[in-house]
Amino acid sequence: MQTNPIGIFDSGIGGTSIWQEIHSLLPNENTIYLADSANAPYGIKGKQAIIDLSVKNTEYLIHQGCKLIVVACNTATTNAISLLRKNYEVPFIGIEPAIKPAALNSKTKAIGILATKGTLSSELFNNTSSLYSHGLQVVEQVGEGLVELIEMGKVNSEEVRMLLKEYLKPMLEANIDYLVLGCTHYPYLIPLLLEMLPKHIKIIDSGEAVARQTKAVLEKHHLLNTQTTKSKNTFFTNGNPEILKGILDNRFEVDYLNF
Repeated sequence: MQTNPIGIFDSGIGGTSIWQEIHSLLPNENTIYLADSANAPYGIKGKQAIIDLSVKNTEYLIHQGCKLIVVACNTATTNAISLLRKNYEVPFIGIEPAIKPAALNSKTKAIGILATKGTLSSELFNNTSSLYSHGLQVVEQVGEGLVELIEMGKVNSEEVRMLLKEYLKPMLEANIDYLVLGCTHYPYLIPLLLEMLPKHIKIIDSGEAVARQTKAVLEKHHLLNTQTTKSKNTFFTNGNPEILKGILDNRFEVDYLNF
């Protein structure tokens, strides 16, 4: 089992921001990445639809022999991971917006959260938010349209700039000093956000924490790959393979999979 791959799935290409962190921390681990781009974004779907898609993705990765599954999608985590953990024996790692470090470190007592509707309206998100947001102004913003544009490869487009300008406005008016990215697609917007935000505002995403948690869970279950041979990293999408390939800087082949 130690040499079996880590499975990673997302509603599209965004979860590659999580894959990059895992691959950087655990370069010996074999991985299979599954981009369900044909059904992106998950954030606008109902809870049952998100659960059904998450089950479909999970069962494919288990069929491929994955020893651990990373749900590299905030919406899928907040809506489906408890059910996945109940129904499958493989360990799961989930993604949640990193509210805690922002809340604990904010000096202005105001933080912004940019996420999908599916994440912001979920019970898990609201439970986490209420734990850490006492005495804070939390400006929640649905990033409507951003995932679709990123999936189309339009990360640096004028459309994205216009949406971000609109979404950041209430946060800047509230004098936030932390911006929490609550969708794994959004780290690809960090270069743009750094241009648009005042220098004192810190941007937080979950990638590094997820990679560390992945390592910890592998160690706990004695599943860490101790071999030093070059890892095999496989990427599948049911969308346009060229867009996923481009986001990976053309370093890997991407296969189209009708799933």
